[in-house]
Amino acid sequence: MSRWTMSANLELNQAVERLNAGGADILNLAFGESRLPVLASLADLLAAAAHETAYGPVAGTPAVRDAAAGFFGRRGLPTDPEQVIVTPGSKPLLMAVQLVAGGDVLLPQPCWNSYAPQARMAGRTPITVPIPRECGGVPDPAALRAAIRTARARGLDPRLLICTLPDTPTGTVAPPDLVRAVCEIAEEADLTVLSDEIYRDTLHDVRTPLLSPAEVLPHRTVVTTGLSKSLALGGWRIGLGRFPAGALGERIRAGVLAVASDLWSTLARPMQEAAGYAFGDPPEIRHRLAASARLHGAVARTLHSIMVAAGARCRPPTGAFYVYPDFEPLRAPLAGLGITDSPSLQQYLLDEYDISVLAGHQLGDDAGALRFKAATSMLYGHTDEEQHAALASTDPVSLPHIRRTMTRIETALADLHARCRAEPVG
Repeated sequence: MSRWTMSANLELNQAVERLNAGGADILNLAFGESRLPVLASLADLLAAAAHETAYGPVAGTPAVRDAAAGFFGRRGLPTDPEQVIVTPGSKPLLMAVQLVAGGDVLLPQPCWNSYAPQARMAGRTPITVPIPRECGGVPDPAALRAAIRTARARGLDPRLLICTLPDTPTGTVAPPDLVRAVCEIAEEADLTVLSDEIYRDTLHDVRTPLLSPAEVLPHRTVVTTGLSKSLALGGWRIGLGRFPAGALGERIRAGVLAVASDLWSTLARPMQEAAGYAFGDPPEIRHRLAASARLHGAVARTLHSIMVAAGARCRPPTGAFYVYPDFEPLRAPLAGLGITDSPSLQQYLLDEYDISVLAGHQLGDDAGALRFKAATSMLYGHTDEEQHAALASTDPVSLPHIRRTMTRIETALADLHARCRAEPVG
């Protein structure tokens, strides 16, 4: 890389935190950190294991890998413990897979903002492919075929396809038929699929079908996940990878373990104790997952309604805790306000309304588009008491502290819409 830069979402989050610490009151919709209380049982396990200071196996202890294998099996992916490894977060695991898999990397456009920088760090070329109209997380099949042909004609070597189910930044889940179509192309083009499923346990409705590429292409799909999003343990950095059975999976897993041995050694043993319990899906974990998903869905749907009322096109959220509005219908009047692209839209919302969002160009989208990612995951309260109330409520948006925040967003977006109506077009 000719220039090293900090990850856009982390840099923006730190800037917002500095401003708020200095007395500002900026509403942070730019950062996908789930702010919910840690389960007491997990905290107790972590504390009880604090004396476990030995490194242990690079892939993780047999106990945590057994639990992880069961975790995948209950989600439709029968797994042997030798197929999995635990890692300090899913981010270094994703990086390691890119280092090992070889070839250039096909990405949905837009996508999580670290995939493309990781590809470049690994010496690969990121090849972005537009997402379909109905959802994000996977490329449009026709566009994917065309992108592979064009890339090969340019002398590139696309060999890895990254999908995200459910998706950040759109908060949607690709339907099974679309996953099958993308997997069919991956098989024809001899691609390895990397399925980032860290949001899998955040489906807003358990009836929403989620088909993992590993169910369709078990011999060529690597699955990554973790506990940062589903159990709000981002700072604990617990990641998990599942590699396909067979020669390809064995080669990639061995390569990732080699990378791990020289970069992070192993996941900290106290974290493995907590992870082993969480991956076992005991009743209190299942209850927390269900309550969290219900909360994410209720607040994300409300934010979606606010964006649509303000004139944006926006895919209805079905998983995770994001919406991805497109203000293209208001392009002409927005231009009169000096808003002509995603950077200026992000800046306007910050300057005029003290609302921070992550502009689409930071996610690989066209900088000229009027799109941004908005996260709801830090809106559930500033105290454990408020957050527990949000988790327990059947109507969390009606709670005073969440209602105040949503009203603030609604008022800001309604004002923006009103300014657009007042702006002469032509």
